[in-house]
Amino acid sequence: MNKLIQSVMLVGAMVVLSAGSALAQSRIATVNLVEVFDTYWKTKQAKLALADSRNETKKEIDNMQEAHKKLIQGYQKSLAEANDQAVSADERDKRKKSLESKLKDLRDSEDMLKQVVSSRESELKVKTERMMEDVIKDIRSVVAGKAKASGYAFVFDSSGRSLASTEVLFYNSGESDLTKAVVEELNLTAPADAKK
Repeated sequence: MNKLIQSVMLVGAMVVLSAGSALAQSRIATVNLVEVFDTYWKTKQAKLALADSRNETKKEIDNMQEAHKKLIQGYQKSLAEANDQAVSADERDKRKKSLESKLKDLRDSEDMLKQVVSSRESELKVKTERMMEDVIKDIRSVVAGKAKASGYAFVFDSSGRSLASTEVLFYNSGESDLTKAVVEELNLTAPADAKK
């Protein structure tokens, strides 16, 4: 029985040692994903394009809201005229009947405004996600290339703010940090106006 326990412990020790040596051979690097993301020229262009889209959407909605306000004012004026006691009862009835179409126009305008606001918000959200996915895809590609070329088995986000919230167990800001090299490679293809 004693020999069995010794054999099991020996095998366990060998497994632990071999796993430890495998981990020791794996090189680990870090990248500050926030810095790379913020300094990549495509991120800046994407943010500008999104800002333009937001501004266009805001103008469209502002114009629709202004037209809606005019409908409200027109309805309120017609309502006041329909309740004017200085005119005959027949005239008031005519005016009240004309209010029905104005009220319908007002409700249609309000529904359209809500629909456009909701639709534009969804479009902007999808556009933002698509642009950011493209940027992240580029970054991941360059990080993978740099890691493979340098023989790193793992690359961790040293900013600690990635989507997965990867915890950094060890961080050496020396030779194992790929942030600068990744940023430089990503920005090699930047157009001249983006380098400013």
